[in-house]
Amino acid sequence: MESRHRKSDQFDNLDKHTQWGIDFLEKYAKFVKERIEIEQNYAKQLRNLVKKYCPKRSSKDEEPRFTSCIAFYNILNELNDYAGQREVVAEELGHRVYGELMRYSHDLKTERKLHLQEGRKAQQYLDMCWKQMDNSKKKFERECREAEKAQQCYERLDNDTNATKADVEKAKQQLNLRTHMADENKNEYAAQLQNFNGEQHKHFYIVIPQIYKHLQEMDERRTIKLSECYRGFADSERKVIPIISKCLEGMIAAAKSVDERRDSQIVIDSFKSGFEPPGDFPFEDYSQHIYRTVSDGTISTPKQEGMKIDAKTTVGKAKGKLWLFGKKPKGPAQEDFSHLPPEQRRKKLQQRIDELNRELQKETDQKDALIKMKDVYEKNPQMGDPGSLQPKLTETMGNMDRLRMEIHKNEAWISEVEGKVAARGDRRHSSDINHLVTQGRESPEGSYTDDANQEVRSPPQQHGPHNEFDDEFEDDDPLPAIGHCKAIYPFDGHNEGTLAMKEGEILYIIEEDKGDGWTRARRQNGDEGYVPTSYIDVTLEKNSKGS
Repeated sequence: MESRHRKSDQFDNLDKHTQWGIDFLEKYAKFVKERIEIEQNYAKQLRNLVKKYCPKRSSKDEEPRFTSCIAFYNILNELNDYAGQREVVAEELGHRVYGELMRYSHDLKTERKLHLQEGRKAQQYLDMCWKQMDNSKKKFERECREAEKAQQCYERLDNDTNATKADVEKAKQQLNLRTHMADENKNEYAAQLQNFNGEQHKHFYIVIPQIYKHLQEMDERRTIKLSECYRGFADSERKVIPIISKCLEGMIAAAKSVDERRDSQIVIDSFKSGFEPPGDFPFEDYSQHIYRTVSDGTISTPKQEGMKIDAKTTVGKAKGKLWLFGKKPKGPAQEDFSHLPPEQRRKKLQQRIDELNRELQKETDQKDALIKMKDVYEKNPQMGDPGSLQPKLTETMGNMDRLRMEIHKNEAWISEVEGKVAARGDRRHSSDINHLVTQGRESPEGSYTDDANQEVRSPPQQHGPHNEFDDEFEDDDPLPAIGHCKAIYPFDGHNEGTLAMKEGEILYIIEEDKGDGWTRARRQNGDEGYVPTSYIDVTLEKNSKGS
């Protein structure tokens, strides 16, 4: 009995162990599930990060051009691919590990339940055999005691002289009956004992070991499955390592593609205005004024102390930022891009011409296709009506004519820009030569005349330099004075951007002649504008001279 209970305790221990094994497997499955959620959230956050920093391109002008920007966007693309690999890891873990664990856990519970039921049935059957044997044993024991009592009663009556023969015979019969019943119960007990011993031997040496073996194999398979899932957990990560390595190599390649000189060149090309640099300072012959004052009968007024007033304290805020021959335009961009500097204007016009040429090519291809289709319809009327294509063909021809006119117009604007740049260079060189000529009295046209009132200068040409500056160069602060001048001749200043002056009027110089024959000046009241350089006598400050 004690051995049987010990065996039963071992069965209960195996019951607990196999249950712990299933719980541990489900615990690992829960770990894998949480890891999958982490991978999915990580991939989602990476994709959101990439989406947040990817450029939102609405036009071709906003496309990244700098190598550093292109490299960053390439890194974002690689990071997006990397996020995709994290999703692959999550998917692989879900199918190969977590899904397999959950299916195996279900099968494992079913198998364990079956083995435990078989063990319990075997135990119940053995307990039943033991009860039958125990009952037969108790019955045999009880009958033996009854037989002993019957024998004692018979012996007492047999020795008693007072007992009748009938009582003795009855006691003898009772003894024989009890002895027979004891023998039968003895045989039953022996049979039950033999049967129980056989079943117990079978139970502990065949049935239970077989059940324990099945439970052991089940638990070993569970352990093997965990080992396979551990390996699959690592393999899911290892499979994407080559692609992740390529993503990282792509990031390194993007970093190596950054070219600082190319970026600098892009900046130079973007902001290149096409304006000519200022020319050399002309030679100023002050000796001509000596002879001029003698011949004119006038004496030049000496410089007064009032002229030495600090320009920083006398110059007020300009009423409006003056650009060459006029204020800077604030309206919308013009069709011919005349509001841009020459170089930028030329680039914009060239881009438009390229786009128009592409559209013209599309219309040309469409026209050729329509002509071919019309020819097919004329040869095979059953396929369609040739007249139905005529409206579309007419529309296409009209679009082609319109595009050709637009191309011609933009090409004319480009020629205008290129012509102005060349003319500006020629004008700068000719102006340098004219300023080196020493004359007794130099008129605004470079010809000598005795009467200053007869000197006539053509008004400034409105060739639109005010449209050749970009908005980013605008500055609200007035330019500092770099010298002063005295008007030799009167100037009416009717044209926009010019400054009227009277003969002998003193003005501040805020911008020297750049070689085009005009000097920018300012009155003490803050009015600014351009005056002809040949109409004034210029005196520059020492610290500004030649700067």
